Order: sequence, then structure tokens, then C-alpha cells
Amino acid sequence: TIAREGLIVSEQPLGYKPRAKDFPKRNRIISGLSLGVVVVEAAERSGTLITARCALEQGREVMAVPGSPLDPRAAGTNGLLRKGATLVTSAADVIEAVTAMKPRRLLELDVSPDWDPGDEAAPEGAEARLVQALSPVPMPLEELARAADLPLPACAALLMDLELSGKAQTHAGGLVSRA
Repeated sequence: TIAREGLIVSEQPLGYKPRAKDFPKRNRIISGLSLGVVVVEAAERSGTLITARCALEQGREVMAVPGSPLDPRAAGTNGLLRKGATLVTSAADVIEAVTAMKPRRLLELDVSPDWDPGDEAAPEGAEARLVQALSPVPMPLEELARAADLPLPACAALLMDLELSGKAQTHAGGLVSRA
């Protein structure tokens, strides 16, 4: 049974059939439960980069394996390295990065107690308000959440969907804009 052997963590009800658009939400949970993420391969616009951004927002370590600048499948990992991700070329590099973390950080869980995803994941008209609040000029996520009148976690979750559909774009420093 789950009580003796494990735990199920999901924003979806049991029996729900996952769709491709659900993967960023799932990966946000996984990155939040992890000490860090290692990106081995990612195109310039990929769900993997959304997971890496979530990890950064959650205070997790982001590590990347470099790739050939001629390979479009390495554009995302090379971009992460340019923005400050930890370069890894072996498992030893990952172990070194994790063991270098402060002991307190190893015990922290980044939980937002004032947000219940069941209540606020997609309030009525939230996506439309978010799209309307997006500007062609990059802005901080917090400012976007205020402009759309959304809780920050709900804004971040909806933003993932907008990025996947090509309506939004995340920039260095956590800035977001209309795509």
C-alpha cells in the first residue's frame, strides 16, 4: 500500500490520463522535491528549460551538461551554462555540487502555505488576464502576477502553459514577456 511503501503527489485526481501540457506541472513538483536538476539535453525552446526555470524559482541547483554549439539539441543546455548553471561532465560533478550545499538548505522544502492549487490553479479568466498583462517588454514575474491579479504560484503555473503554447517567453533574471 501507499501508506507502507510510498507517496503519490499530484495536482490531478487519481485515474486522470496525463496530457503533454501536464508535464511542466508535474516537473515543477519533481523539481520542488529535488535538491537540484541536471539538464543533459534541451532545445532552445523546450519543456526541459521550463523545469530548469522552476528549479531556479524554487531555490534548487541547476546543472547542465555542455553540448556542441552546432547541435540544436544542445542550445538549451549551453544557454543555461551561459546564464550561470553549474557545469557537469560526470556524476562526480553532481555529487560535488550537492555536497557543497549548506546543511540547512538540504532540509528545506519550498512550500507556499497560502496557495492551494486545487482552489487557485486556474481561477476563472486567469489565463486571459495573464495574457493581457504580458508586455512585449520583459518584466519581473512578481509584477506580472500583480498586474494579472493572481497569486504568484498560480501565475507561474499558468505561465508554463503559455510558454509551451508560444505566447510567453522567459528571459534571464526571471523576467517574462509576450512571445
